[in-house]
Amino acid sequence: MTVPVFRFAPSPNGHLHLGHAYSALLNQRMAGETGGRLLLRMEDIDLERCTPELEQTMLEDLQWIGLEWGTPVRRQSEHLTIYQEALNKLIRMDLVYPAFLSRSDIKRETGRIAGNKDNWPRDPDGALLYPPGDRHLSKRERDQRIGAGQPFSWRLNMEHAFEYVGEPLSWIETAPQEHIVPARPQDWGDVIVARKDMPTSYHLSVVIDDALQGITHVVRGKDLFHATSVHRLLQQLFGIEPPVYHHHALILDRDGQKLSKSRKDTALRELREEGKTRQDIYRFVGL
Repeated sequence: MTVPVFRFAPSPNGHLHLGHAYSALLNQRMAGETGGRLLLRMEDIDLERCTPELEQTMLEDLQWIGLEWGTPVRRQSEHLTIYQEALNKLIRMDLVYPAFLSRSDIKRETGRIAGNKDNWPRDPDGALLYPPGDRHLSKRERDQRIGAGQPFSWRLNMEHAFEYVGEPLSWIETAPQEHIVPARPQDWGDVIVARKDMPTSYHLSVVIDDALQGITHVVRGKDLFHATSVHRLLQQLFGIEPPVYHHHALILDRDGQKLSKSRKDTALRELREEGKTRQDIYRFVGL
């Protein structure tokens, strides 16, 4: 019988807040209820914003709220070669291409094509879909631009990826109860899977890490619900068995907005220094 494996995977680019506490403690509760294990992963591919000092504070905060996890802690920054291998596979499969447009270029180009950027489709996060021009560049032009040092990112050719998979995708969702969710990765257009200076992105690294760590249950916030469609597509391309997903409600601020790592009044570090207790945190997040 397979032992369920859960994970909590914060990014050490700020201080944990009550929303992180809820997600971490919910993972722990669900792992306990199923006789499973809980792993901790530091998603620290942003080498500029993620620091050892912030990671240490996170570890202290998690210990303070009573989180217990299996060792060792996985740090994405220590596994870049693994992500590079995954990216190289997508390159060999001709499923990605170098994309040279900056955010301002995207706005300008989509406005030119559509007559108005407001008429151009957007992804579930509200970003303009990447225009198709770079898909059709010749290998010679791509190589010339890269050789000249022009910044670029690797984007998934969604059209080719769909042709390669050749079947509808879905995932098992257990919030609020178990049901099947049809995946719609096409809503994201040609998503970024890596950058010139970093051989991965959140989408690519999370899929590879979950597979390598044997994660069977992904419990995370509703803000990542739609991103699961991209993850299901990547899982299918790599031949990875998908985990079961549970996208929980978010802890919101008094204005009904998603919590931010920059807010001191909901930061675990600040609450700890104010003398709040572990029991207070459980009460604040409804557990």
